[in-house]
Amino acid sequence: MATANLSEYDKNTIPNAKDFRFGIVVSEWNDTITNGLFKGAYDTLIEHGALPENIVYWQVPGSYELIYGSKKMQEQMVNAVIAIGSVIQGETKHFDFVCEAVSQGIKDLNVMRETPVIFCVLTDNNMQQAIDRSGGKHGNKGVEAAVAAIKMAELRRKA
Repeated sequence: MATANLSEYDKNTIPNAKDFRFGIVVSEWNDTITNGLFKGAYDTLIEHGALPENIVYWQVPGSYELIYGSKKMQEQMVNAVIAIGSVIQGETKHFDFVCEAVSQGIKDLNVMRETPVIFCVLTDNNMQQAIDRSGGKHGNKGVEAAVAAIKMAELRRKA
């Protein structure tokens, strides 16, 4: 369980993002949550120098589709991809299957391809937990994902 604000970090440790191009793939499912995560990620990229025209935004129907969307986004000459989704526990095992597939799929993209994909998929037990992590009392996981994307783009450039 998150007990810290996900949006707190040392801004002096983040590389300037002005020379990078980012892809953000966002699930339409639970859009009140994913829109908040997108805003956190987008604003953070801009704050660290990314140019608006260098941020490519795509929507996909649900979190499961983030894998394919991220794969296709990797082909768009971006330096890093942020995959944004929200899966909330229900009464069936569907939650387990979607969470496992998405996490494994994004892991596979990172292992098999050169462009890093940042996992920004909330997997919460209830809507309140998702709200708390998408701009609520625990900050915004989208901010954390954008910081990771900038750092990974810089790592990729150096490697």
